[in-house]
Amino acid sequence: MTQEALPITVRNVTKTYGRVHALDDVSLDVKSGEFLTLLGPSGSGKTTLLMVLAGFTRPDQGSLKFGDREMIRTPPHLRDVGMVFQNYALFPHMTVAGNVAYPLKLRRTPKAEIAERVERALETVQLGGYGERRIDQLSGGQRQRVALARSIVFEPRILLMDEPLSALDKKLRDRMQIELRHLHEKLGMTTVYVTHDQREALTMSDRIAVVNHGRIMQLADPQSLYEQPENKFVADFIGDSTFLPVHREGSSIVAGGTDLTVTRPVPEAEKHLLMLRPERVRLLTGPAPEGVNAFEATVTDLVYQGESYLLYARLRDGTEIAVRGAIRSETFAELPKPGATAQLGLDAADTVLIADTEG
Repeated sequence: MTQEALPITVRNVTKTYGRVHALDDVSLDVKSGEFLTLLGPSGSGKTTLLMVLAGFTRPDQGSLKFGDREMIRTPPHLRDVGMVFQNYALFPHMTVAGNVAYPLKLRRTPKAEIAERVERALETVQLGGYGERRIDQLSGGQRQRVALARSIVFEPRILLMDEPLSALDKKLRDRMQIELRHLHEKLGMTTVYVTHDQREALTMSDRIAVVNHGRIMQLADPQSLYEQPENKFVADFIGDSTFLPVHREGSSIVAGGTDLTVTRPVPEAEKHLLMLRPERVRLLTGPAPEGVNAFEATVTDLVYQGESYLLYARLRDGTEIAVRGAIRSETFAELPKPGATAQLGLDAADTVLIADTEG
């Protein structure tokens, strides 16, 4: 890119529709050149926030700056922002080249320069030579690339993407996630990406803002978000989790009938929950080693998943938890069956206590 990427500063932005707070006093900083994902369920406010950034939605109050420039009252076509919509919004009566050239024609770019920049943008998204094709001759993945080429052809300093991979099948979506990440690294523009797919967010992002009820529940890098969620909503939304109530017995911390060995910091809160992720819990074949928290359970179900198994078990307090493990040295036939007693282990390093709040 010939232009330097811009940081984005959002301060106290609120948007209401009647009594519904689509955005509730949101503040957010996006670093220059960062790939930040807005992640949340349907109706959480993530797309509303993206539309505020794009200029299609005017908030009731708050400040939005690109670099040092206040943008709240700036119309969309003057924000110099690239936008990739969920449905791509391509013009079916235009060729691929015509679609990609459209933003340049709006900016009265000279014809000779348009042709050169269109071809360069198509090469960037691996569609070199496709300029004369019609949109209806393209696959879903190719259309997504055309939409992306159109959004970067005028070299914006900020790129906004609203669930651009949601219409693709899983295999293509997984491949495009990596391609988009590599493209971001190559272009270096500040990127804000909206999705409801947690795995997509973890794969692509420098940082993730988890959004719910118009508020940011947590903003962190993918590993921190997954390993140390700040509240139950984030822990439940990112990955698969079971939660056990925690109480103190003297100096001991107890959950699921087990005195826990905890090595991670315990957040300040009145009440806590133990977060159990299926891939962090394992079957024990003997006494629990030092530094492993053991739980006695009864197996309720066992599911074969090809490269892995998913075992469901009920703890002594009645809580049902899941265990996911790879099928390697042990065969599926050797795993405990429903009705059998099993001892489950959780390393102290994987013993994560979170505040018992929704955020």
